Amino acid sequence: MADTTGDPIVRELQEYTTCDVSDALCKLKFRNGGFLSGLTLWSPKRQEGPTKIVGPAYTVQYVLLDDPLPKHPTHYIDSIPHGAVVFVSCPPKSPNAVYGGLMSARAKAQGAVASVIDGRFRDLQEQRDLEFPIFARDVGTAPPAELLKVAAVNVPVKLQTDEQDMTIHPGDYIMGDINGVVVLPKHLAELALPLMAKQVEADSAMAVAIQGGMTFTEASKKFRS
Repeated sequence: MADTTGDPIVRELQEYTTCDVSDALCKLKFRNGGFLSGLTLWSPKRQEGPTKIVGPAYTVQYVLLDDPLPKHPTHYIDSIPHGAVVFVSCPPKSPNAVYGGLMSARAKAQGAVASVIDGRFRDLQEQRDLEFPIFARDVGTAPPAELLKVAAVNVPVKLQTDEQDMTIHPGDYIMGDINGVVVLPKHLAELALPLMAKQVEADSAMAVAIQGGMTFTEASKKFRS
């Protein structure tokens, strides 16, 4: 698999937050500003600290055991590109975890940036001991094998929620911080970055003006119009 650490888009995105990405994507009329609801930071700390992850998505698709799709022939964890964000999808409302501590040990050794689990994961203390970033819906204890199997890797996967209709494609940029997780479609990245720069510059000027006594309405008209 390709090494993604030299990606200039990733380097530029490091300068921004998930909110900056969403602001830009809203201007580009991309639904929900790329926000992926229900995914929050669990490791290395729970919704605390400066953790920020950025990288292209390496997607993993879990399905129910009775799904006609065949089981993927190899373990996905051994094929993670260096610099990627592992995005694990599973059927909604699954009570079993689909990701654990050994997975993070291998992902970290492969040079992965983080793992985002669209479902439950386990071995929380192990994840924190590794200081490996994990974003997920929730924690659990049981492994997946009694209910689920991996059917594919590097395929488009749907966000498992009835709140949104969102698809994550392999290579889309995933960013996460304490605000949440966003997906920046690969084909929109070069359009979005200049919008982020402009927005951050305007917001910084607004903040200074507001702290100096200007009203929000006045500052917005002056710096955002």
